Amino acid sequence: MGRRKPELIQNLTITGTGDKGKGVGKTEDGKVIFIEGLAVGDIVDVWIKRKKKGVFLGELDKIITYSKDRVNPQCEHFEFCGGCKWQHIDYAAQLNYKNDVVLNALQRIGKVPVDKFLPIVGADDIYYYRNKLEFTFSNKRWLEPQELNTNVSNVEDVLGFHRAGAFDKIIDIKQCHLQKEPTNEIRNFVKEFSNKLELEFFDLRLQEGFLRNIIFRITELGELMITVIFYKENKKDRESLLDALIKNFLYQYENKCSLNYAINPKRNDSLFDIDTINYYGKPYIIEQLKNIQYQISPKSFFQTNSKQAEKLYDIVVDFADFKGSENVYDLYTGTGSIACYVAQYCKQVVGIEEIQAAIDDAHINAQINQIENTVFYAGDVKDILTDEFAQQHGKPDILITDPPRAGMNPKVVDMLLQLESPKIVYVSCNPATQARDLNLLSEKYDVIKVQPVDMFPHTYHIESVALLHLKS
Repeated sequence: MGRRKPELIQNLTITGTGDKGKGVGKTEDGKVIFIEGLAVGDIVDVWIKRKKKGVFLGELDKIITYSKDRVNPQCEHFEFCGGCKWQHIDYAAQLNYKNDVVLNALQRIGKVPVDKFLPIVGADDIYYYRNKLEFTFSNKRWLEPQELNTNVSNVEDVLGFHRAGAFDKIIDIKQCHLQKEPTNEIRNFVKEFSNKLELEFFDLRLQEGFLRNIIFRITELGELMITVIFYKENKKDRESLLDALIKNFLYQYENKCSLNYAINPKRNDSLFDIDTINYYGKPYIIEQLKNIQYQISPKSFFQTNSKQAEKLYDIVVDFADFKGSENVYDLYTGTGSIACYVAQYCKQVVGIEEIQAAIDDAHINAQINQIENTVFYAGDVKDILTDEFAQQHGKPDILITDPPRAGMNPKVVDMLLQLESPKIVYVSCNPATQARDLNLLSEKYDVIKVQPVDMFPHTYHIESVALLHLKS
């Protein structure tokens, strides 16, 4: 079959948001079109490029009338970066969009009645809210559209973010508005210092070079972690860069910093199977949510918006309505962040998590907070959560589940139906799979209330918390 001939659709009104934050419009003859970079209320001319799974993917030709929800993006890289797809939309409108995404998923996919749908909890800080950012070194810069088919070369050492769809070319980020200083200052220093020493930036296509990635973590307690990833070992150059970071920045942090490095010769950036070496300061930093502290190492998973994580966990506590005597199961516990947060309100928390390194962190987090009523197990939830497990640890009075984007495995859903915990608090980062699981659980559970939470302003990502009660 030949490539579809582009078709120009004129005066299309964007009426909603769809997959990955795209604008959605519908033509008079029923074509549903998804287009990047638009806002509800825009009236546009678009080219239909191709059809996928029953809907059409469009490309903007021009905007005829701008939506009242539009604002000027703060970031100079917004149009091309893709990290903050909704910076051009007023934040109040973003919250309305996300509220509707959760509600539509419950109605369209879940098909279960919800006694109370609570309005979305927004963020107080819509910029500089992330506690973790990762940047990539590259010897190829992504060229902006106006630079294509010109004499401008893309051979340039840059340090920034991947352009969506261009894995081997990096947008050179001058200032990112997602994480507070000193991230931008240090990153720009690293680039300048590395150029001065003529250190090799990585070639992602050829898989060669020296400098590969740099990761920044900043906590609400003012602690800073930097992890530099090299493709290969070169002791002299490695120490030159790390020592420069200490001399110019980290010496000011006394006992509140951690400088680490890793050598990653693989074809992917994952660090789970790569050793990280502490070079200066502590091998970890400390974050605190309310009265609970968390020890974060270079490979730890932790919610990337600390202030919103605190709000999210408070909703979990509120929905659970602990009386102090409950036996609680915490599925997909990760580093035990929720388990440690709720342990003070109940008799016991039993956490299950697939990744052993995360469980190691969970034990540490319980220890530093002197929490003695948590038990953690490493393994796939569908394999660990069995009848024998429930007999060993007792039937849960409250079950908390916070699965990955794919939702819960069908075997886990079946086991939850067998366990018949009086309450389930379901925390989700994907309203669609949460709605699917709520539908499956509706055999025995009523959905009492749902609360969306915005963890990531200017993106289409959203968290949703649901409270389920066992039917009489």
